[in-house]
Amino acid sequence: MAKHIGRAVQTGQERPPQVALRRAAETLGAAHRWRTEPVRVLVDEAMRRFEDRRTAADGWIAPRLHATLRMTRAEAADGRLWNFIAMVVAPDYVVWRHKGSDTGGGPGAATAARFSGPHYTQAFSRLWWAAELFRDGSDYHPTETACRVQDVLQTTMRLDVIDHRPTAQAILKVLERRLAAGASRPGDLANALSAAVNAAGSTLVYDVLAPDRPADTDALQDWIDEAEDAAAAPWDGLPEGPQDGEVSRASIDALVPIFEQLLAEAPIRDRSAGKKNVPDPRLPTGVRLDKPSDHH
Repeated sequence: MAKHIGRAVQTGQERPPQVALRRAAETLGAAHRWRTEPVRVLVDEAMRRFEDRRTAADGWIAPRLHATLRMTRAEAADGRLWNFIAMVVAPDYVVWRHKGSDTGGGPGAATAARFSGPHYTQAFSRLWWAAELFRDGSDYHPTETACRVQDVLQTTMRLDVIDHRPTAQAILKVLERRLAAGASRPGDLANALSAAVNAAGSTLVYDVLAPDRPADTDALQDWIDEAEDAAAAPWDGLPEGPQDGEVSRASIDALVPIFEQLLAEAPIRDRSAGKKNVPDPRLPTGVRLDKPSDHH
């Protein structure tokens, strides 16, 4: 794959070699959910809607891509699917969304990892996984919040603890409060919070403090099977995800004050100034971070 991602492809001056890539591709099957036309329609609409604010396209396309490409996490972990979409179906979207600014040395380019890279970097995989990891059952609204702060996709999604659904939702709740209060540099806050939550996870057992309900795998499979007859994802309203279970409100509420204190005590790096800030005294303090007792 790497041999096909040259500078001309990364800048959008050339398309990847379509004939060679299609010849090498493996067919996933004839099921409706593997059709690429709906994905192409989706990215065309995203590019039309967000021409002047390209990062905002993430929050719009992520839930709709997830609802269009209905699959299990195991299927989504196969990078060949995402490589095909980025290289064959929509290489122009990869360049449109991720290319850097033009310079005196030449046109801006999207990095090779946006075409073929890890799930938190690859242009389409990152969007699908953002919807999968941050949705609350069938509700995609939390995904929109996650995509508003780019560092959630770039940093938080890398953490193993994010697989614990109450942890994911609690992180978003804390960030939502900062966004609602008009906090500056939300990306720096997201990075500081993510690092603190991940570090504390080595001594705090989040799934004991905030148990997660088992996902309803039958409901997920029903949702996947319904792709054969499902209408296209709506453009002006959020689609509905699988009815595989909402995250426990009690579990989210148990973690939010803990994460609030972690953020209050975390050194927040101001990337615009190249320095670290002291903890914000306006943030709540006084929450004890006791390790769970043995009887749990």
